[in-house]
Amino acid sequence: MPTPSLAALPIRRLTHRDLTACADLSEDRGWPREEHKWGLLLSAGRGYGIDDPVGGLVTACVVTEYGSHDRPALGAIGMVLVAERHARQGVGRRLMQHVVSTMGPTPLTLHATPNGRPLYEELGFKTTGRAEMVLGHFTPDGSSSDIATRAATAEDLPAILRLDEEVFGADRTHMITRLPAFADQLRVAEDGGRIIGYAAAWPNMATHVVGPLIARDTETAKALVASLAARTDRPLRTDIDVRHKELLAWVKARGLQSIAFNAMMNHGIAELPGDWSRRFAPLTVAAG
Repeated sequence: MPTPSLAALPIRRLTHRDLTACADLSEDRGWPREEHKWGLLLSAGRGYGIDDPVGGLVTACVVTEYGSHDRPALGAIGMVLVAERHARQGVGRRLMQHVVSTMGPTPLTLHATPNGRPLYEELGFKTTGRAEMVLGHFTPDGSSSDIATRAATAEDLPAILRLDEEVFGADRTHMITRLPAFADQLRVAEDGGRIIGYAAAWPNMATHVVGPLIARDTETAKALVASLAARTDRPLRTDIDVRHKELLAWVKARGLQSIAFNAMMNHGIAELPGDWSRRFAPLTVAAG
């Protein structure tokens, strides 16, 4: 039997049963398998992919919607991958065209690598900023912060959700309520008993990824990062909006090094909703 052309292979919805195939696809392209992250994205978002007739996936991506269920305010696209044996044959473009069409008028956002950026520009995405990925063992400087931090409790969840929606600009309850099970740490910063910031550290291969990182100001963000770092022996990794120059300089002075820059791109919206000045790092670049 002849092998069907890539253009004839149907695009389908992915489910949690496709987790291993998605991780295999990541590994095929030289990315970490990231099964823990794939599990979150496939449960909280909508995966799309094309099956390879010889086994595995030709391509895959995940869209995470935020806002009301019947009328999302924003869709975040991530984990756009094409198997090496099918690269540069237009299949990634076809998948992205399908996602953009399926999402209709919903504004879209994504973080693009330098290699992926030209494709997204062809599809109408506009670069609106940059995020810098930093990685390393955090070395404290011995000073103490005036900002009080502590482990989050179940009673904090309503306040965290209110703060998150205010800063992110859209309701992402279905994602944030998964953090206690997904992350190894979830901490809040307080001022007079009021939560002024929160952050999580979740396991990803040999590192702990810091995200989301939402804080009233840079000093609060620093206190949250330091409190997370004090409770892990793993290297920290996070993606910080380059407009937060002070925080970037501070983490670099404490051992984290710049390893990549990604373009922040939007489709159908000039700027992301919410308050960027309090949004220091995403939960993951794959989901905003």
